[in-house]
Amino acid sequence: MEKREMLYEGKAKKVFKTDDPDLYVVEYKDDATAFNGQKRERIAGKGELNNKISALFFELLREKGVESHYVRRLSDTEQLVRRVTIIPLEVVVRNIAAGSLSKRLGWEEGRELPRPVVEFYYKNDELGDPLINESHIAVLGVAPPDQLDDITTQALKVNEILTAYLRERGILLVDFKLEFGLDSGGRVLLADEISPDTCRFWDAATKEKLDKDRFRRDLGGVERAYEEVLHRLGGR
Repeated sequence: MEKREMLYEGKAKKVFKTDDPDLYVVEYKDDATAFNGQKRERIAGKGELNNKISALFFELLREKGVESHYVRRLSDTEQLVRRVTIIPLEVVVRNIAAGSLSKRLGWEEGRELPRPVVEFYYKNDELGDPLINESHIAVLGVAPPDQLDDITTQALKVNEILTAYLRERGILLVDFKLEFGLDSGGRVLLADEISPDTCRFWDAATKEKLDKDRFRRDLGGVERAYEEVLHRLGGR
């Protein structure tokens, strides 16, 4: 497998073609962004930590029957993935009130939800990735009903698996963002990453934040928090 020209560069990752048209290389960057790119910083080692954490989660999910674009980890900062066409939806699963949900519902941060909440955001930087519902998705033609049902089912299964796994390691899975894509056969696959950049992780005992909120809220200790997550997952 030969890594070739860069296909795309996003806020946190670069994607490269390979000599196999169905395989790409994803390289994780040290860049940190928040508030749709308005806040930016470079955090040494973040790319390596997110790559290793995401790989561990994708491998766990594969063992539990949830397939994804992930094939294997290539290096400290690189993964080999299947080529997928990303569905322009950000799928957020929430277990505990935090962030924008606390503001919308007027619930104090940390209040446990009686059941997981699944939200959809239209993946469009120019519009600021707005919150949308099933009717909006149908009008936009983003995903037909059967695909949306598949996405929702997979997202809830991921939540069930990760919540239990992390609880055993003293971490609360507050909420997280997933993305999905279609492979060459039209199959819906989990894609993107699962890391402290895309999840809210809290220490179960102290409620200390172990995720990107440390960067968003200027709490400091971003790299240390990410290292702690990797350590509890057994990756370091």
